[in-house]
Amino acid sequence: MDRALVAALEPIMVKAVLFDLDNCIAPADEVGEELFAPAFDAIRQANRSVLSEHALEAAFADCWRHPLDWVAQRHGFSDAMVAAAMRAFQSLEVGGPMRGYGDLDALAALPLQRFLVTSGFRRLQQSKLRALGIDAWFTEIVIDEVDGPPPRGKEPIFRDILAGWRLPPEEVLVVGDNPESELAAGNRLGMTTVQTLRPGVPSSEVADLHVHDFHELGRTLDRM
Repeated sequence: MDRALVAALEPIMVKAVLFDLDNCIAPADEVGEELFAPAFDAIRQANRSVLSEHALEAAFADCWRHPLDWVAQRHGFSDAMVAAAMRAFQSLEVGGPMRGYGDLDALAALPLQRFLVTSGFRRLQQSKLRALGIDAWFTEIVIDEVDGPPPRGKEPIFRDILAGWRLPPEEVLVVGDNPESELAAGNRLGMTTVQTLRPGVPSSEVADLHVHDFHELGRTLDRM
């Protein structure tokens, strides 16, 4: 956590927190690499030498941290690769229980409104929520689905939550791992952004604050 920055901030009354799911509440790869294997195989079969094997592996690694549409655009998937990936990912869901990062008790204990905004395939993301058993902890859950209407992106979703629940942006935290997604959106809307430095998540200067777990987030909130 950036202690000097915490001390420099004006005291604020935090009323709500907007959380990300993957690599914030639970590791994206907790579902097991075998779950994504059919989708990766489908992409590889549709590749037809568009990408090298090294480039494919880089794209598959990004699938654990970014939505498919972002990965496809960043890595130059062909239309056939995107179509194969969409068909495969749409059928995936978690079958067993998930534990998350092991500090979810601290999240549940936060004495304020909690919202969850996650991007991905609706069936898969819903199955993760069921596996974690955390639906009841949130005032509202929004899945920015890549397999339904065109994805909206987190900024307009955040804006709707602020307006719908009459929350001043300066009284809301955005908590997540991705500097290009939820943290950038929170910054643009004037909210305080907190990056969760979970294992493997590189620290970004985009975030106002950094925490390693939800216990540390609770202590940070106590000082605000």
